[in-house]
Amino acid sequence: QVQLVESGGGLVQAGDSLRLSCAASALTFSRYTMGWFRQALGKEREFVAEIWWSGSSTTYADSVKGRFTISRDSAKNIVYLQMNSLKPEDTAVYRCAAAYAGNLYNYWGQGTQVTVSS
Repeated sequence: QVQLVESGGGLVQAGDSLRLSCAASALTFSRYTMGWFRQALGKEREFVAEIWWSGSSTTYADSVKGRFTISRDSAKNIVYLQMNSLKPEDTAVYRCAAAYAGNLYNYWGQGTQVTVSS
C-alpha cells in the first residue's frame, strides 16, 4: 500500500525557514513526479511545487518562486520542500502527492500544518 508521510511543519515567525519532508513507501519512487500542495483554512487547495520523476525539472507557483525549493533524494525515497522567507500567507496544511510518470496525482499524504505568525 502506497504511503506518503509528511513531517517538518510547525509554528514559525515571518521570515523564518522550514524544511518539509515527505517519505514515500511502496512505490517505485524514481518513476513518480512528486508535488507539494497546500490548503489554507477556508480556501481551495493550491499547487506549490513539483519535481519530475527524473529530478531534471521543477515547477513552482508564482507565490513561492524564489523562496521555496523542492528536491528529492531517490536513495531515501524522500521529497523535500525547503521554505525560506516565510510569510503569514504561507500558513496552510501542506500535503505531498505522487503522480506516475507525470500523470495525474493519485497518491496523497495526510499533510503537515505550517503556521507563520506576523
